[in-house]
Amino acid sequence: MPPVVPRPIPYQGSKRRLAARILRYFPARIERLVEPFAGSAAVTLAAAAQGRARRYLINDSLVPLAELWHRIIHHPQELAAAYERLWRGQLDDPAGAYYAARRAFNESGDPERFYYLLARCVKAAVRFNAAGEFNQSPDNRRLGARPQVMQAHILAASALLRDCAEIEAVSYPEVFGHLEPGDFLYLDPPYQGVSGSRDSRYCQGTDLDEFLAALAMLNTRRVPYALSFDGRCGEKVYGQELPPSLNLTRLELIAGRSSQATLLGRTDVTTESLYLSPALIARTKLATPSAPAQRRLALVSS
Repeated sequence: MPPVVPRPIPYQGSKRRLAARILRYFPARIERLVEPFAGSAAVTLAAAAQGRARRYLINDSLVPLAELWHRIIHHPQELAAAYERLWRGQLDDPAGAYYAARRAFNESGDPERFYYLLARCVKAAVRFNAAGEFNQSPDNRRLGARPQVMQAHILAASALLRDCAEIEAVSYPEVFGHLEPGDFLYLDPPYQGVSGSRDSRYCQGTDLDEFLAALAMLNTRRVPYALSFDGRCGEKVYGQELPPSLNLTRLELIAGRSSQATLLGRTDVTTESLYLSPALIARTKLATPSAPAQRRLALVSS
């Protein structure tokens, strides 16, 4: 039986459903697994549940999210109690409580209110306005996960990570700048086609040219990494394949039926790309076709 993986943070774009398949392409044993764009850290949690690394670095440039991870790992009971207070405090006026929490979060950056907002907002989808304020609306069909459910996930995540995880809230170039020998990177940045220097889905965008240059630098340093960066849903393609000069190996992972398409009465299937670095291919001795330089290995569905 595969290990049960906690999911303490509801977050749109989470790799929770794909994490076990992504891990198949990681080295069998890792000194430190680094997630520079951690978000819900679904891959880190799945790796920790399997005992794949000695240490973990969870980084996200969104400071309240990094602070939330600190609370989950090091103060789980306090966070669970704060969530329960906010959850029960909404029962008489769910919409009013949500908007009050949103105003308070935008004024203070409080990670406990941010946690409540993630549980209640539409599709667990973080959205920001041009001023950098959280502006997603509440999902009026539900009240968010019940406190006992959240507490179970928080405590389980804390048990997995409290003795082996570091938390940072810096930019990805800063993470790249202080990598250690034996580090393995899993990169899940804002996707091509849905983000840029300014996009409501992300507090900060990612400049594509700068990111590609950073990947080239990792290749020069022979740092092993896996990268989730583009995909397609039905006939709609998000972003272009990365340049052959990076010498990446590309897989396509079937993520399942699109929830947005389902709401619209369609049956579109989402497929996400996973790129493997040359250093990762060399380390794992993964058999690949010899050409072209950027190879599509397989369409992986299970």
